[in-house]
Amino acid sequence: MLSNPYLWVLTLNIFATFSMTGIIWFVQVVHYPLFSNVGSEQFTTYEGLHQNLTTIVVAPLMLIELFTAFALPFLITDQPARLFSVVALFLILAIFATTAFVQVPIHEKLSSAFSAGLVERLVLTNWIRTLLWSVRSFVMVAVLVICIGGRG
Repeated sequence: MLSNPYLWVLTLNIFATFSMTGIIWFVQVVHYPLFSNVGSEQFTTYEGLHQNLTTIVVAPLMLIELFTAFALPFLITDQPARLFSVVALFLILAIFATTAFVQVPIHEKLSSAFSAGLVERLVLTNWIRTLLWSVRSFVMVAVLVICIGGRG
């Protein structure tokens, strides 16, 4: 199955995408909602730890996903699979944009002081990334099915 070099890149991409999809659902349903229960006195310490520890886990996965997403449209020869990989590339770019321009600024504000309103906004706006990663997972399954089907 992995005789073609692009299949290695595809496998890495799918691994990173599925990993991040699982992580983002956990963060959305469990982790971010619990922010409100930390307590305002300990919150800034907790938020700092959250940012540092989360970065250790997600940064490598997000970078692998991003770099392989850029490579796939150039490596895949099958037109439908290539089209899906371009869609997936735009999805990861949208994820990075919402992370940089929505989530990170909220986390920066929360690192100064607890705000129930900001936590609520964090949870609400994180649905964007949750849905984008979920859709991206389905798109990458389509790419995989087409590529494994002997095309590619």
